[in-house]
Amino acid sequence: MRKVYVFMLVVALAAVCSSCADRKVSRVASGEVIDLSGNWNDTDSQMVSEEMIKDLLNARWLPVYEAKHGDKRPVIVVGTVTNKSHEHINAETFIKDIEKAIINDGSARLVQAGEKRQELRDERNQQNQGYTLPETAKKWGLELGADFILQGTINSIVDAYKKEKVVYYQVDLELTNLESNEVVWMGDKKIKKQVSDRAF
Repeated sequence: MRKVYVFMLVVALAAVCSSCADRKVSRVASGEVIDLSGNWNDTDSQMVSEEMIKDLLNARWLPVYEAKHGDKRPVIVVGTVTNKSHEHINAETFIKDIEKAIINDGSARLVQAGEKRQELRDERNQQNQGYTLPETAKKWGLELGADFILQGTINSIVDAYKKEKVVYYQVDLELTNLESNEVVWMGDKKIKKQVSDRAF
């Protein structure tokens, strides 16, 4: 009984000591690359989205579209990007990085998708229920229709041995003509990380 009591006391002391450990928090620039775990992070999301959108908007489909439509900029909606990787990846953050890259480039126009589009419609509906001055209420039937939808997947492969692992990510995106279902562009971006847990 005494041994059990001593063991419990040691465990309790260890827990108290570990909770008293100093933690240092310091602010860093949001653009600084910090890779603690080797998992997908904000740097990967920003880098992949910027590079893939640059490739998308420099591909052959864009001048072909502009030539057929009098230099009119195409309208893109970003659809689903499915996370099929081994870890939790916030696909919404990645989608926002993609949308920001499209807007910043300026070669195409962007419209809202999914829940945000529905929220806009709900607001427009409220404006037309008599609560808003008629001259300021936004009209129905004037939404900008998308010409293309951008969709994709995030996949990963993990190769591990003892305290080392290599994580391979592949992001695939494809742009589809909404009227004809023709895929006009496909792109991919690969990231490979080596993670070692060996003591220094």
